[in-house]
Amino acid sequence: MEETKHFGIKEWAHDDRPREKMLSKGKAALSNAELLALLIGNGTRNKSAVALCQEILKLVKDDIVALGKLTEKDLMVIKGIGPAKAVTIAAAMELGRRRRAYESPVNDRLTKPREIYDYFNPEFENLNHEEFWIILLRRNLSVIKKERISVGGLHGTVVDITKIMKQAVEREASSLILAHNHPSGNLNPSAQDIDITKKIVEACKIFGITVLDHLIITDQGFYSFADEGQL
Repeated sequence: MEETKHFGIKEWAHDDRPREKMLSKGKAALSNAELLALLIGNGTRNKSAVALCQEILKLVKDDIVALGKLTEKDLMVIKGIGPAKAVTIAAAMELGRRRRAYESPVNDRLTKPREIYDYFNPEFENLNHEEFWIILLRRNLSVIKKERISVGGLHGTVVDITKIMKQAVEREASSLILAHNHPSGNLNPSAQDIDITKKIVEACKIFGITVLDHLIITDQGFYSFADEGQL
């Protein structure tokens, strides 16, 4: 049987090795494919690691945000990307998302839709399904906590109003902010979005809690119920 040969990074010309290139020129000098090649380590019998990663990037039209949304199964459609390589790439994407979550604004007083969007956006990045979140706030609009309420599918998620109210009352919140994502990219609220917002607003009034805003978040931006006069 013919031995299978892998194109390992160590076999490349010195100037073509991503590891050496990063050490000598810095990480900014590497292409996206070279950075990914460092993660997967080697290619296949017929393709170098960089060539293999160029094929991965071609799959998402060189869109790194889209790359972060690929599942391990999506990545494994590329010949030469097995479970180990797919998991390594997905783990790196998740670490990047978590880093951005830590880097979200430290200004804990949220007063503008853009601030709310920046605060929430890392939680929705790379998601192919809907999630519904809330932020509980004190009287001075400082953040008490950020909480995921529900996880759904591509076209919606079931929101438990009782769970929201329980969180708000137990934490003695004076106000709250709602947010959910639309993986489809559609920024317009659905009839269900408008209906659940009205119901949460009415439930909050019973406890003297104010709903300050409800944001719909996509990769393209956000829709603010408050800005659009929907509250």
